[in-house]
Amino acid sequence: MIEIPELAFGGLAAGTVSALALGSGLWRSRRERARLRQEMTGLRHQAEQSARAGAEEAERIRQAFTAELEHLATRRMPAEASRTAHPHVPVPGPVGPEGAATEPVLAALRTAVLQERKRVDAAARAGMRGTTREIQASLYRLQDILHGLQQRHDEPELAQDLYSLDHENEQSLRRAQVAAVVCGAWVGLAREESHLVDAVTGGQARLSGYRRVKLHNHLDPGTALVSHAVEPVAIIAAELLDNALRHSSPDTSVVVNLEHVHNGVAVTVDDAGVGMAPDERAAAQRVVAGTDPIMFSDLGDPPRMGLAAIGQLTRQFDLSVDLSTPSPYGGVRAVLLVDKHLLSHIDPALRPAAASTSPSTRTGEVPRPEPLAEHAEPAEHAGHAGYAEHTAPAGHAAPAERAERVEPAEHTHAPAQPAPGPDQPAPAVDDLPRRRRRQVSPDQAAMIRPSAAETAAAPARSPEETAAALGALQSATAAARDAARSEGTAPR
Repeated sequence: MIEIPELAFGGLAAGTVSALALGSGLWRSRRERARLRQEMTGLRHQAEQSARAGAEEAERIRQAFTAELEHLATRRMPAEASRTAHPHVPVPGPVGPEGAATEPVLAALRTAVLQERKRVDAAARAGMRGTTREIQASLYRLQDILHGLQQRHDEPELAQDLYSLDHENEQSLRRAQVAAVVCGAWVGLAREESHLVDAVTGGQARLSGYRRVKLHNHLDPGTALVSHAVEPVAIIAAELLDNALRHSSPDTSVVVNLEHVHNGVAVTVDDAGVGMAPDERAAAQRVVAGTDPIMFSDLGDPPRMGLAAIGQLTRQFDLSVDLSTPSPYGGVRAVLLVDKHLLSHIDPALRPAAASTSPSTRTGEVPRPEPLAEHAEPAEHAGHAGYAEHTAPAGHAAPAERAERVEPAEHTHAPAQPAPGPDQPAPAVDDLPRRRRRQVSPDQAAMIRPSAAETAAAPARSPEETAAALGALQSATAAARDAARSEGTAPR
C-alpha cells in the first residue's frame, strides 16, 4: 500500500517536469516569434531602402535624360544641321550612355535638312539659270552690234575701241556662261569639228591677261575635237587659265603645253603662283572631278564658279582634269585630258588652223612669223585688246570654227562673223603689208587699200583670209602711228 506522501511527491515531480517542458516550449516559441519579428523588420527596412534607391535611380535617370535632351537640342542638333553645309564642323557626342537613344533623331534631322537644302538649291539654280539665259542673249546681241560696227568702220582708233569693247563684252559673256553651266544649263554654243589648238586659244582669248599665256603646240597638224566637245574644252581651258592668271604675279607667264598621250591629248597648264596646300588641292580635285554633287550655296560669297563649272563639264562630256601635281614653277599644275573618242582629224591643207594660233612643233607645219616686239601693245592696254599674238579673236574659239550660237527662240539671230584684232600677226603672204618702223602718210595709207575695180576683179576670199588681211592692215597702221608718235609727227 502506497503511502500518500509518496504519491504526492510523485505527482509533484511529474507536475514539475511537465511545467518545465511547457515553459521550455513557451520560451522557444517566444524566441522564434522574436526572430521572425526581427526578420520581418529587417525585410521591411530592406524594402524601404530598395524603394528609396529605386526612386533615387529613377530621379537620376530622369535628370540624365533631361540633360541629354537639352544637350541634343542646344548643341548636337544645331551642329548636325551646320555639318550638312560645312563638313568640317564637329558634332558633340552624347553626355552619357542614355544619349544612344537620340542617334535616330540626329539621323532623321540630317536627312530632313539635306532634302531641304537640295530643294532650296534647285530653286536657286532655276532662278539663276533663267537670269543668266537673259543676260547671255543680251550680251550676244551686243556682240553682234559690235561686230557689225567693226565691219563698217576701219578707222584704227575707233576699231581699237570697238575691239576693246568686244573683249570686255566677251569676258562678261564668259562669266554668264560659267554661271549658267554651274546651274545645270547647256554650254550654249554648237560648233563644227575644230582644231584642238583653236579651242584652247579661243579659251585664252576670253581672258584679260591673255598676253601672259605662252602656248606650245606639240600636236600633230590636224588634231581636232568632235563638234560637241569643242565648246566644253574651250570653257575648261579658259577657267584653268583664269585661275592660273589670277593666282600668279603679273610679271610671270602661264605655260600651256598641248601633247599627245597614250589615251588622247593632254593640255597642261603651269603657273608660277602661290600654289595650294595639300588639303586645298585635294578639295579642288574633288570639285573638278565632278563625282560629288555641288551645292550652289557651297560656292562662297561671292560664288567661286570656275572649278564648279569644270566639274559639271567633266561629268557631262567625259573629260578629266587633274590638279594633284604641283607645278615645277612653284604654282599649280592643271592637266586636262581629252580621251581619244573625243578627238577627230581635220585635213590641215583643206582647213588649216587659225592664223593666230600657235604653230605646231611637229614636222609638216611651217612656223608662222612673229610680230616685232617693239610694236607690241603697251602693258597698260594689255587687258583691253580683243586679240593677242597667237590668240584667236575674242568671242570665237578660232576664225575657222564658224561657231553658231543656240539661244532661246525669242533671241535667235544670225551669228556674227569673227573680226580680226589690231595686234593680230600678219600671215606669211607676200602681198600683205608687214609691220615696219616707219611713218605712213595718208597718201601711202590710201595706196594700201585696193580700189573698187581691183576689189571687184580680185578673187573671192574666205572669211579667214579676209580676217587675216584686215588684221594685218590695222596692225601695220597702228604700228606706224606708234612710230610717228614716238618721233613727234603723229598724223591727225
